[in-house]
Amino acid sequence: MTSILFEIKNSIAFITLNRPQKYNAFNREMALELQEKLDECETNISIRCVCITGTGKAFSAGQDLSEVIDPNGPGMDQILSEHYNPTIKKIRNLSKPVLAVVNGVAAGAGANIALCCDVVIAAESASFIQAFSKIGLIPDSGGTYFLPRLIGFGKASAIMMLGDKILAKEAERIGMIYKCFADDVFAKEAENMAIELSQLPTRALAFTKDALNKSLQQDLDQQLTTEDLLQQKAAATNDFKEGVAAFIEKRKADFKGD
Repeated sequence: MTSILFEIKNSIAFITLNRPQKYNAFNREMALELQEKLDECETNISIRCVCITGTGKAFSAGQDLSEVIDPNGPGMDQILSEHYNPTIKKIRNLSKPVLAVVNGVAAGAGANIALCCDVVIAAESASFIQAFSKIGLIPDSGGTYFLPRLIGFGKASAIMMLGDKILAKEAERIGMIYKCFADDVFAKEAENMAIELSQLPTRALAFTKDALNKSLQQDLDQQLTTEDLLQQKAAATNDFKEGVAAFIEKRKADFKGD
């Protein structure tokens, strides 16, 4: 059974973590296959939105610890440098919006992979756990970078140290995720949001993502310069012309992603 399911439908790439018997915990095979699919999403010009979700009851339980303790398995350094860190970078550098569809528990690295995505939605029954302290580790996979920026330093520190389970409703309330939906409508709401993202001006979304990435490290003057440069690029796209024409003509824009 493949550890990653991959489907392209209506310009949307659906990447599904598929180790349900292990709550979609990551091993080397799944991590490297996820990276391959993210690369494919970058190079395939027909793809305009990427959805990441999991099969079964979990989004991802994080690292498969049986691999960590395997004397013949990859060590912690290799797991971080070859599995998780490249995955986080690929998601953040992907020139298309990435929607995390958190269908169940997202723990450890699984939580932080979800939280690095551009838009994060969750089923009401889902939860987020910074489980690292419970086994004597620190949050990785960008957790110490993204979570404080999402919810504030103090809140992130407490959640990481105490390892609290944060239910989806609370995650939405504190700004950890974008939205939480009731379980019975979650699949449909996720599909609708993916469709909406795929129909927006793709290059403008990519420029927005680039600007947001740079904002995490630049001062105001640098950020204003970045906005100036990226806005000029956005204004040169056909989608900008279509957006303006649609606004003037009082109709829905038909963006092509160019």
